[in-house]
Amino acid sequence: MQPNDDKHILYNQLIAGCLKNHRDAQYKLYNLLAGKMFAVCLRYAKNREAAEDLLQEGFVKVFNNIDKFRGDGSFEGWVRRIMVNTAVEHYRRSTKMYPIVNVDDVNKQIPWEDTGDDLQLEDLMNMIGQLSPGYRTIFNLYVVEGYSHKEIGEMLDINEGTSKSQLARARYLLMDMVKKSEIVKKSETGA
Repeated sequence: MQPNDDKHILYNQLIAGCLKNHRDAQYKLYNLLAGKMFAVCLRYAKNREAAEDLLQEGFVKVFNNIDKFRGDGSFEGWVRRIMVNTAVEHYRRSTKMYPIVNVDDVNKQIPWEDTGDDLQLEDLMNMIGQLSPGYRTIFNLYVVEGYSHKEIGEMLDINEGTSKSQLARARYLLMDMVKKSEIVKKSETGA
């Protein structure tokens, strides 16, 4: 028996328990997935507290809708999608207006420049966290989650061109932050 088989069996047992509203199964399922799902929520939230709120709200949805999991894909993927959708719903509720960005700016190709290997993953995550909620949401949906601009537009109720321009602007801002961090590192090391 493979480790994935064991995981699949465990998920099936916990899902069955959750369907019967067994608190111990819910608790075990939460503990099994909370770390990974918290990382997903952190990418969309403005801070840790907001990410914790998204995580809790997302798990409430998981437990309320667990009967809708059909088993077509991985259970973890299904939960992840709920977390992303919860973050997007939260963003849509909290955003009254989208920043006005010229859609023609999309036609300007903004290259991503390689600045070397000095940038750590944690530094990049912090930089993404500094983006405005709109830029951060679209960047995560497109780059990390793999949604198309059309899908993002439908999710956020914006047009496809706005999604493209927001992504282009987010990439530009991140590139600028990376360049500035490299300049600071070089000045600190005297290179």
